Amino acid sequence: MRRKTNPLDDPPERFDTPRFRCPDCRSPLVWVSADVLGCEGPQPHRFPVVRQIARFAGEAYIESFGIQWNRYDVVRPAMDEATFTAKTGVSPAELAALDVLDAGVGGGRYALLAGSTGARIVGLDLSSAVEKARENCRHLPNVVIVQGDLLKPPLADEAFDFAYSIGVMHHCPDPRKAFANVARAVKPGGRMAVWFYRRNTWPQEIVNSLLRSVTTRLPDAAIRGWAQLLTVFGGIPGFKQVGSKIVNFSTFDDPSLRLCDNYDWYAPTYQSHHTLQELRNWFLEEGFEEPVELRPEKSGRLYEWVYDRNLIIGSGVNMMARKKHPSDS
Repeated sequence: MRRKTNPLDDPPERFDTPRFRCPDCRSPLVWVSADVLGCEGPQPHRFPVVRQIARFAGEAYIESFGIQWNRYDVVRPAMDEATFTAKTGVSPAELAALDVLDAGVGGGRYALLAGSTGARIVGLDLSSAVEKARENCRHLPNVVIVQGDLLKPPLADEAFDFAYSIGVMHHCPDPRKAFANVARAVKPGGRMAVWFYRRNTWPQEIVNSLLRSVTTRLPDAAIRGWAQLLTVFGGIPGFKQVGSKIVNFSTFDDPSLRLCDNYDWYAPTYQSHHTLQELRNWFLEEGFEEPVELRPEKSGRLYEWVYDRNLIIGSGVNMMARKKHPSDS
């Protein structure tokens, strides 16, 4: 009979327990067996390791993302690098040899990018998208994918040099709590970058709320049909620039990316919109220095005028900040 090996010795998943804690009682984690992790708390909790992914939680309210990332292939290396750099304020190469948290790893495209430079990545996601993320990153022994909830994450305090969350926390029932939990995992002197949906004008917000009050109750096949219709609209020159300011739909040149984006907007149960001032306050409340706004990839006088007036539906509020070190005071 073949001996079961400890996942620590079985690449590509290398689960180093010091970066993790029991999400239920915050106790350290140890290997109970080759496919079970457990905590050392007074009432021990057990967590299975299935297909080399530690499972700290089930999908709960985020099931649509498991469907989305396992259905659509959106890895585009050149585009992903430009987006990552714009939305985190750092290039992937700057993260080499650092402990990095991808808070909401999805299908793993950014973990793949940063992990390829040598960063030690933990990719955390609540949905079954972890299966796609592991598939995309399986050749990288420095990338560990775990299934867990940002509202009760299995992460040790002050374990990461850099943490980023791109378009994820606004899909949590409590985005502020998710933000605080990720902030707690950043080392003093470390940095954190987040991207949230921007709060648009009140007419746009009303239209969006009404549409999503319908789409979030539809079966998956109907949501997919709606996303495909919007994908057609997003390819019509002229119309797409105006229409997408009233009803949100993606205007990417690549139809497959438009389809994924449209599904991403109308399927999730939760979707909150935020302001720069709100995000700035969160950083300061969690012990970070004055955050820096990260401007979008696109530029141009007209685009920036529209962007700064919150008229682009689906655009974001994006900031990065450094966590204060005790020596700073």
